[in-house]
Amino acid sequence: MTARLNVNIDHVATVRQARRAPEPSVIAAAIMCEQAGADGITIHLRGDRRHIQDEDLYQLRRTVTTYLNVEMAATEEMMKIALDARPDAITLVAENPNEVTTEGGMDVRGNLSLVRAAVSRLREASITASLFIDPEPHQIEAAHEVSAQQVELCTSEYSDATLGARSFHTEGALRASQELRRLREAATLATQYGLRVAAGHGLTIRNVSAVSAIEEITEFNIGHHIISRAVFVGLDGAVHEMLGAIRAGSK
Repeated sequence: MTARLNVNIDHVATVRQARRAPEPSVIAAAIMCEQAGADGITIHLRGDRRHIQDEDLYQLRRTVTTYLNVEMAATEEMMKIALDARPDAITLVAENPNEVTTEGGMDVRGNLSLVRAAVSRLREASITASLFIDPEPHQIEAAHEVSAQQVELCTSEYSDATLGARSFHTEGALRASQELRRLREAATLATQYGLRVAAGHGLTIRNVSAVSAIEEITEFNIGHHIISRAVFVGLDGAVHEMLGAIRAGSK
């Protein structure tokens, strides 16, 4: 079965916030993604509100008809917003205010009590609890311990190895192969623990097919590349391209 695609529309808001203007509209972007065949919409509500704003979340909750996944840190401020807005899923992530983008998976093992409490509150509210983690066995085991329902495997190391000229060098190709194996083994282990498996971070139409060939991965959360491609081919075209690349790998 082909994995579902949730389009992350954070960077539509990034363009808007550059001018504090009313456009481009994240609501319009979400609707266009759904009409193009996306299975869901993902946003990251950061503590510094650098792109997505609180009102965006509430408007999207009223508008999105497929599936709304919200990434956020496991802070009390964010938990209150999550329980009030009630998206379909919350993906808990590590967050550093000085980072350009999310730098890696959260340390579930090192924060068991905090994550367990957050997961419990989400599940009690019938919100799917997902954890963004590195593809490491001890983090997957910890995700199972805190009763998460899903893990999203961070693909940044794999994606970095496949960028541009790096992928043509023996060292880059070897590293990409190693990271792909790590993702495959992590996805298998997570499934054995009864966890659903998603993946994302840095994926493009050029490198996603190899990851979508991993049968245990049932969901992708992809944003930057799709929004970047939309500058040249339109949002509809960019979503179609990514869906095609995902399907190509799952054949």
